[in-house]
Amino acid sequence: MLRFAGKVAVVTGGGSGIGAASARRLSDEGADIVVADVDGEAAAAVARSLPGPAVPVAADVSTVEGVDAYVRAAVDRFGRIDLHHLNAGVLGTMAPLPDVEPADFDHVIAVNLRGVFLGLRAAFRRYREQDGGGAVVVTASISSLRGADDQLPYQTSKHGVLGLVHGAAMYGGPRGIRVNAVAPGLIPTGIFAASGLADRAARLAGRGRTLPMRRIGAVEEIAGVVAFLFSEDASYVTGEVVSADGGAFMVNTVVRSGGAGAWTPED
Repeated sequence: MLRFAGKVAVVTGGGSGIGAASARRLSDEGADIVVADVDGEAAAAVARSLPGPAVPVAADVSTVEGVDAYVRAAVDRFGRIDLHHLNAGVLGTMAPLPDVEPADFDHVIAVNLRGVFLGLRAAFRRYREQDGGGAVVVTASISSLRGADDQLPYQTSKHGVLGLVHGAAMYGGPRGIRVNAVAPGLIPTGIFAASGLADRAARLAGRGRTLPMRRIGAVEEIAGVVAFLFSEDASYVTGEVVSADGGAFMVNTVVRSGGAGAWTPED
């Protein structure tokens, strides 16, 4: 299906993982793509691999200059932007609370939260200039909805992302602009290796076997949710956070019958 024929989509963090899968899915369905990533070579490689028109941009989404760069590239090449997938993010330190350095905390907040704020601001400014609405999808996380004691900066940033999504959806509603989020669960991506935590990624499969669906997810499955939220099939959906986590969010961890992660697949 070419649901996005004639549409222009920006995907941040598009050089790998969920962003690359999202760029590919949207391109497969007819969209022209701007692949923005702090790693310009990775962005270029993804752009070259897409079936439709695409332009790569090396951009640090935590800066005004970086966001301006990908918006300018989109407008210069394609004339407009219809869809914004604000996906770029970093995992950051997993140190316990007393040992988290302020600089590490600030870095995660800058990319994951400030980057989404700047992206939303740019999206709404662009829609105003175009005198036409569009849609935004933000990559949240299961960490937007639950707590943990070993990823304080990350979960703080992802909780904050939901505040931005809800505020932007309220502002955008009367203007014909929908803003939603997807909240992935256990999805193996390069975010672990980039944070020096490749061993955690290696253990994901084992943890996935404790989920109701008994497996981890794939980036393509998150891209499918993103495409749905951008599509006319979701035309009456805004301010929503769609969990794509194999059922992790619904698990009752207090009682065994609620699906707590202590049982085995054989059970």
